[in-house]
Amino acid sequence: PLRAVRLDAPSELAPVDVVSYPAPPPQQEFFRRAPFGAAAWAYCGITHTTATRAVMQAVFDMRVAPQMPWDALICTSHAVQQSMTRLMELAEDHFATRFAGAVLPARPLLPVIPLGVHAADFARDPAAGQALRARLGIGPADIAVSCIARLTPDEKFDPFPLFLALEAAAPALAAMGGRFHLVLCGVFRDPAWAPVFAEGARQLMPSVGYHQLDGAVAAERKATLSGSDIFVFPIDNLQETFGLAPVEAMAAGLPVIVSDWDGMRDTVTPDVGFRIPTEMPREGEATYISMRYLGGTDSYLQYLSQISALTRIDVKAMTRALETLATDPALRARMGAAGAARALGLYDWSAVIPQMQALWGEQRAMLAHARGRGGAAVQRANPGRLPIGPAPDVMFEAYVTRPAPDRATRRLRAVDTGARPDVAATIALRRYTTLGRLIDEPARLQQVLEAHAAAGPAGSTLAEVASRTGLSIAVVARITLWLAKYHFLEDAP
Repeated sequence: PLRAVRLDAPSELAPVDVVSYPAPPPQQEFFRRAPFGAAAWAYCGITHTTATRAVMQAVFDMRVAPQMPWDALICTSHAVQQSMTRLMELAEDHFATRFAGAVLPARPLLPVIPLGVHAADFARDPAAGQALRARLGIGPADIAVSCIARLTPDEKFDPFPLFLALEAAAPALAAMGGRFHLVLCGVFRDPAWAPVFAEGARQLMPSVGYHQLDGAVAAERKATLSGSDIFVFPIDNLQETFGLAPVEAMAAGLPVIVSDWDGMRDTVTPDVGFRIPTEMPREGEATYISMRYLGGTDSYLQYLSQISALTRIDVKAMTRALETLATDPALRARMGAAGAARALGLYDWSAVIPQMQALWGEQRAMLAHARGRGGAAVQRANPGRLPIGPAPDVMFEAYVTRPAPDRATRRLRAVDTGARPDVAATIALRRYTTLGRLIDEPARLQQVLEAHAAAGPAGSTLAEVASRTGLSIAVVARITLWLAKYHFLEDAP
């Protein structure tokens, strides 16, 4: 059963031991846990896009925050695992220089667990596929090459290498009486990119049919997978970290041609398709790109676009892969069948979720061991003295004349307010409800005021009011200060 826990009451999570977080957990999550002890629960985050400054900062901050070895960050591929490890190594190199001799805490767990699909959802619909081919004029001897993706050169893939490879492969298929058709099923992040694709296709692959379908329509996506012969995913962009689309195509029984890039280095094996070699600058040759992004000169899209422009996909190798698959229907069938089996066996949620459950079990075991050992793992941090977001009465103590006097000795009495607005009217006049926050319920504010008034001119201490009202000293202190702010109370002589 589902239940909700307020963000400001995380102790109510119990008996949950592992909190699944849908991204690398930011530092505030670890500080949220600290007042309850580092072994109160474990976090299990997961990577998605890792090239943003925010994600890189989150990984750096994780090593500074009270992250513990039973926390985990799921990496969706071995390539991502290596990049996350590299980020942590760079952070630790900085700490070793900045804080010489400091003992660095253990890193979080960094297991590789892939993203999943419902493989059955991608079973081909022959009728939909035939209808699509008829609609687009794709003949029986023709080869439909498809790609389902966001159609954005700056943050997904540059289509020109694919166009060049298709045009170069076209004669081999033409010799068998067929023609290539490229079916791009996707959406344009910016309409300005539509002519880049359309005009690029017209000029770079005039021998190839070009079709652009609306990827926002589920029926079009289904028809695209059902009517295609080959699926391509020539990613050259850091935005991509796993590559779910080729797994979906494999589930549909299609052979795939992908760039040898990030997660596809895990998902696409030689029995299901071709991985096309890629190259990027050697260390030091692209530092200026990262510095412009880090310093705010360039936007995220400009950063992605510049490194994409320096990422090569081997056009000749892609041409050979297209020729090989286009001219060998038996190979297409074998690879398609192998891909469907691989998608079901490794990437269906029925195979992925048990891996997550096993990880959570490992985290629970580590928590139990830490709790049994005691010590720092169960020590609770003072929530008012956290280095990120300390209590305002700690951080801003120097702003005021003095803190409120000692609770035990201070006496306050009610003020004769005459005809001026009472507590409820003051709250309304001040419009405290505009932000949806008030220091306490209006009825309790009035209750504390009446308890002070009952003591007469001599006034009451906070302890006496707490005794009369049944409220805690902390609540009475907070309400009393508010009442004094609006001169419903004053210090008794």
